[in-house]
Amino acid sequence: MSEPSSPANAAAGSAFEAATYAKVTWRLLPMLFLCYVASYLDRVNVGFAKLQMLNDLKFSETVYGLGAGIFFLGYFIFEIPSNMMLHRVGARLWIARIMITWGIISGAMIFVDSPTSFYAMRFLLGVAEAGFFPGVILYLTYWYPAHRRGKMTALFMTGVPVSGVIGGPLSGWIMKALPGVHGLAGWQWMFILEAIPSLLLGVVVIFYLQDRIRGAAWLSEQEKQLLESQIQAETSHKQEVSLGRMFANPRVWLMALIYFCFVMGLYGVSFWLPTIIKTTGVTDTFDIGLLTAIPYATAAIAMILIGHSADKRRERRWHVAIPAALGCIGLIFSTVYDHNTLLAMSALTLATVGIITVLPLFWSLPTAFLGGVAAAAGIALINSLGNLAGFVSPYLVGWLKDQTHSTNSGMYVLAASLLLGAVLTLSVPKHLVNK
Repeated sequence: MSEPSSPANAAAGSAFEAATYAKVTWRLLPMLFLCYVASYLDRVNVGFAKLQMLNDLKFSETVYGLGAGIFFLGYFIFEIPSNMMLHRVGARLWIARIMITWGIISGAMIFVDSPTSFYAMRFLLGVAEAGFFPGVILYLTYWYPAHRRGKMTALFMTGVPVSGVIGGPLSGWIMKALPGVHGLAGWQWMFILEAIPSLLLGVVVIFYLQDRIRGAAWLSEQEKQLLESQIQAETSHKQEVSLGRMFANPRVWLMALIYFCFVMGLYGVSFWLPTIIKTTGVTDTFDIGLLTAIPYATAAIAMILIGHSADKRRERRWHVAIPAALGCIGLIFSTVYDHNTLLAMSALTLATVGIITVLPLFWSLPTAFLGGVAAAAGIALINSLGNLAGFVSPYLVGWLKDQTHSTNSGMYVLAASLLLGAVLTLSVPKHLVNK
């Protein structure tokens, strides 16, 4: 008599599990998403400020590239300590601390008046923001098993393209509409107004997030037990290693190298997209802002669809390698058609889709085999080393632009980096990451 009820019980259990994870997702992801939108906007809005700032302050392209990239030196130095602190004190307080301090420093960018002050403020912004992204990636491992994290990470990381969709037109409008108001330049108003969301969200996080499943009052006891059992089952199969062994693990360093290749492409686009669009003949800052929204909006849709495909098929490597290769192709063709706005925008859209789609899917690779304290330190190490490309990429493109008076050679370097990342991804053992 029990057999006929078994399929019904299984279906009921599956429905309860789906409903529980949907509840968690609707509770956590919107807030984390908004935080990431604010974070990324404050990180890369210097790309729009460049359109006015360089002329006002008499900066060269190399000075801009170094200032844009020096953010990542501060980020690199404090990344691992910050993520370890989050693991110790909890995500709620530490993410709030990060957001409030970076909001203050981002707004203080209005006081930049020389290359030295530009470098100093960008470095401090990197110090303030260190730990946010890997902290959230780590935080998701407390709530979701590996086979659900691809889609969740993709949803969270849609904050990158959405910040472009929102920030491009917003930054362009502010810089066009507000120059001279109360004696401030348009780029200064942009830094002030775009810092406000980070400050407000930082305060909200203190009261909204919970550090772990057990502390979530909005979950029933049955829901907590379900979530905890799935996390515990996955943790038992993860690689629990000491910090020393984690640093000596060649797979961790391979992941860092792969991520470095992908971040080279990301910040090449993020910091230079407005300039590349301007090169095609578009001069109005608001029009440039509107056009930058197109690649990012397309990428937001692609991220979700490809992330869902990777989770459904439980396949990671090709879902990372193929978008990276598409990003490479898009960057190459953006240089071939750099004097045709329509064709250049089509190529830049392909490049942006490939580059941005690859990032959340990449994080399903290291989190599939790292657990415990090794996950906290390993994720931070991979992210911090990979984000050194955020220093190398804009500085290199800026230097090459000063030398050649074109962004083309820089785009070729970034395209080659993406292709290398795709090849290295396929070298990762299939059994290690396809879970």
